Amino acid sequence: MITAITNEIDEQEEDILFEHHRITVDGGQSMIRIDKFLMDKLPNVSRSKIQDAIDSEYVLVNEKSTKASYKVHPYDIITISLPQEPRSTDVLPENIALDIVYEDDDLLVVNKAAGMVVHPAHGNWSGTLVNALAYHFQNLPTMPNNDGRPGLVHRIDKDTSGLLVIAKSEAAMSHLAKQFFHHTIERTYYALVWGEPKEEKATIREYLGRSPKDRRVVSVYNPDEAPFAKLGITHYEILQRLRYVSLLKCNLETGRTHQIRAHLKHVGHPLFNDEMYGGNAIVKGTVFTKYKAFVENCFKILPRQALHAKSLGFIHPITGKQMYFEIDLPEDFKAVIEKWEHYLKYN
Repeated sequence: MITAITNEIDEQEEDILFEHHRITVDGGQSMIRIDKFLMDKLPNVSRSKIQDAIDSEYVLVNEKSTKASYKVHPYDIITISLPQEPRSTDVLPENIALDIVYEDDDLLVVNKAAGMVVHPAHGNWSGTLVNALAYHFQNLPTMPNNDGRPGLVHRIDKDTSGLLVIAKSEAAMSHLAKQFFHHTIERTYYALVWGEPKEEKATIREYLGRSPKDRRVVSVYNPDEAPFAKLGITHYEILQRLRYVSLLKCNLETGRTHQIRAHLKHVGHPLFNDEMYGGNAIVKGTVFTKYKAFVENCFKILPRQALHAKSLGFIHPITGKQMYFEIDLPEDFKAVIEKWEHYLKYN
């Protein structure tokens, strides 16, 4: 009898599911398959895993099981529940130095070093900018549905260096978030790319979405064939032509994931040493051993994509004053440009 009760308790425990995600579909969302919809919302999960979760009834729509072919409707409530407990969204404070460019009672602007992840996520639960913020500042606000990311209203990639604005109050977070939403934030990036674009100035308008083959990668899509894709707009101008590479100034009108990296790859000028988007190969130049050795040496000096968040402009959320910040290129970036200048002078 005791054995039977124990077995019954074990079986009940196996049936317990823990809610990991709750997503309310936006009112303007087009009707697309739920597996494709969730691919965009859960970037670290493959489509096959999403389909398996749906088949196992771990995914519910309005508290009912569904099929992968179900097309989401505006205001649907989608929950994803799994047998294991979700990881805590509590952020562990870590004594990591911050390069603070500006600070007042409502916000701060930081210069993030290349190699630092902005917020805890799969594979990077510590050592992030948010862990550092949690140590240096208490009670930072958090945007709705963005638990575990206090203070953040935007982000830049791990291996991109440069400026970020952090909200220290609820009012600042709300006001800054609206500026990002309405694309009134001024964001300028410097990018070293392969080749020399034909036009001195140009605008790239392409729809972007995550690749079904590799969820880490963002690709360009035809919006008629990929309703999940979102328009990205990147303005760029050439600052310096170096025959094999070019230094570009890029201004973001929108702020999609990997926008500059995906857009520039699409037009045939991937970022220098951007492994994810093909820039870690010799895209432009000769096949001679001397040239190959030179490029590989540049890759060692700059072991990341050549992208830097150079400037940031916005309206102060409390005072209404126009704020503008600019930060110099980091040493590794400057060193590689100097090496290309030297190479062209003597070759």
